[in-house]
Amino acid sequence: MELKKYIRTVKDFPEPGVKFKDISLLLANGEALNYTINKMSELAKDADIIVGPDARGFLFGTPVAAKLSKPFIMVRKKGKLPGEVISYAYGLEYGRSILEIQKGLVKPGQKAVIIDDVLATGGTLEAIIKLLKDQGVEILKIIVLMELGGFNSRERLNCDIESLIFVDENEDK
Repeated sequence: MELKKYIRTVKDFPEPGVKFKDISLLLANGEALNYTINKMSELAKDADIIVGPDARGFLFGTPVAAKLSKPFIMVRKKGKLPGEVISYAYGLEYGRSILEIQKGLVKPGQKAVIIDDVLATGGTLEAIIKLLKDQGVEILKIIVLMELGGFNSRERLNCDIESLIFVDENEDK
């Protein structure tokens, strides 16, 4: 299935000069969504745990985990998870951010697949990798719906990355 036809470019969103890649058409098409979840599930089958960042990583990671009968681990920004958490602070272009997972949900030696919607700069995914590795978790791979070219994120992340769609940064379709 040609998933790219379900991605539209919205110019000047969320701010002038940005070409936002909107996945709403894919999510609104049951056949395309089912194909995406099935494809991601095939790629994630060797994982012990599926990990996804809030919010759109939840959209793909949760159904993949359910299909494979694997645990899904939520990664959220500071203060969004109840109970004890494990935190990882990382730098952004203008400041710092903190990602968290709930304590006791991951164990040393587990094999994780991280699932998200888009790979651009890789900053958030890099922080998730470090957060999990600090807990002794092995990263099998990252699976994304869409990879945006021009960011050199593969070199930054230095792990196996599977993307269902590749979009050149200058592509307007």
